[in-house]
Amino acid sequence: MVDKEGIMKELAKVIDPEIGVPITEMKLVDNIEIKDGEVTVEYHLTMPFCPPVFALAIGQDIKKRVSDIDGVTKATAILSRHQMADEINKRVNSTS
Repeated sequence: MVDKEGIMKELAKVIDPEIGVPITEMKLVDNIEIKDGEVTVEYHLTMPFCPPVFALAIGQDIKKRVSDIDGVTKATAILSRHQMADEINKRVNSTS
């Protein structure tokens, strides 16, 4: 069964590449929704102008780690409060 505790355990492995600290420790995870195996993680970064390459890497890492959890059928990572949030969300959550 997919639960928030298991998701947070995986998210603790997502390290901010610029700061070197887990996103969970920095309290960057805003919300986790679970419905029928589909998980949405809403998060923000330390600054709205965080370099896009780092913002993209963090979003991709969130999606991959959550996708790899047993029972997860779909993972979505939603970045907010960033200058390029729309573009990063499109790239991270594309089906390709």
